[in-house]
Amino acid sequence: MTETFRFAPSPNGLLHLGHACSALLNAARARETGGRFLLRIEDIDVARCRPEFEAAIYADLAWLGLTWETPVRRQSEHFPEYRAALQTLEALGVLYPAFESRAEIARLVADRDAAAAREAAAPWPRDPDGAPLYPGTAKHMPAAERAARIAAGAPHVLRLDLAAALAVLGPRGKDLCWEERGAGPAGETGTIAARPEVWGDVVVARKDVPASYHLAVVVDDAAQGVTEVVRGRDLFAATSIHRVLQALLGLPAPVYRHHGLILDADGHKLSKSTGATALRALRAAGQTPADIRRLIEPSTVSAHP
Repeated sequence: MTETFRFAPSPNGLLHLGHACSALLNAARARETGGRFLLRIEDIDVARCRPEFEAAIYADLAWLGLTWETPVRRQSEHFPEYRAALQTLEALGVLYPAFESRAEIARLVADRDAAAAREAAAPWPRDPDGAPLYPGTAKHMPAAERAARIAAGAPHVLRLDLAAALAVLGPRGKDLCWEERGAGPAGETGTIAARPEVWGDVVVARKDVPASYHLAVVVDDAAQGVTEVVRGRDLFAATSIHRVLQALLGLPAPVYRHHGLILDADGHKLSKSTGATALRALRAAGQTPADIRRLIEPSTVSAHP
């Protein structure tokens, strides 16, 4: 079987050193295994993604000396596939609509945290990204009320009922795991037991977009035949939810290789939202592709793709 790797950036900003690290690692793994290197444009967030950023992705990767197979898969061209996956999940009875905004959820959780503090109890649990777990209030809403709100055009998301999903999977749900060829934040490697409970009832679709990152990434990886997912260690915990969705949808599970992150001077991972220096700016300042490789940990990226 041909090994297949992918680099999957979102065109909502310019690529930085962290993206270069992941792209070079994927290309290096494809070269080492005689496999395929694919580029996927994760433009499912149509409100934030822009064509000029997509064009910049192609330019930056070409400047680094990378080549990839064409045509490039663009998520915005595959909404029917995500809707089909949602229909499968709906038929399994593991989805429900939730109508609260993020601000409303934050207020609800803040009230519960305040009550917990008064009682010297533990605060409301957070997911691995630090966001409060969804309290599950909409899960108990009468079906007629849900239907009426949706018919009236109320904004809503679709959440995965994790308890129902694990019940559907039965013993398989208790034994979900993945093969880790890289390492997690605490050095975890080898066979990793999935812990989806740390995420709670995650969002899998929004009213205007038929998939969240979690749903789209497992559908895309299966559609492209990806055999090894090489991505940053910040997504290590998300693999637990991805394994649940793969099992529910009958999708193959790739192996995973989570790599270390490129950090800024304050020890934080590089991010478009915090203004991390873009590859374009480094290029304009006279940096070369060889310089970029030297700026990335030598132990992280093989010498040349």
